[in-house]
Amino acid sequence: MKISFIQLPEAGIAQLNGGKGQVYAKMSVQQNGKIMLARIPAGASIGLHRHETSDDVNYVLSGAGKAVCDGIVETLTPGVCHLCHKGSSHSILNDGSEDLVLFTVVTELAE
Repeated sequence: MKISFIQLPEAGIAQLNGGKGQVYAKMSVQQNGKIMLARIPAGASIGLHRHETSDDVNYVLSGAGKAVCDGIVETLTPGVCHLCHKGSSHSILNDGSEDLVLFTVVTELAE
């Protein structure tokens, strides 16, 4: 299955999971998860949230930021992949000066 992110509309989500500012995403929703191109502007964040039924994989395409997963702070730079396993909690913030752009895959896992 081919997904063209160029053709997908970009949606803005204010205070995503209680975060700061607005996060933008081009999203393809599938039966067993989501595939997204996410853009977090400088100073914005995705608030702390728990992944009850899914793993969340975030590959950094550009920009810089931080992820906090189960209390552990990780630096995000291009080429880094941040993984939040099912049952874990995480947040992502852009503490850089450019947009933080992530290729994200959220896989719904069977119980």
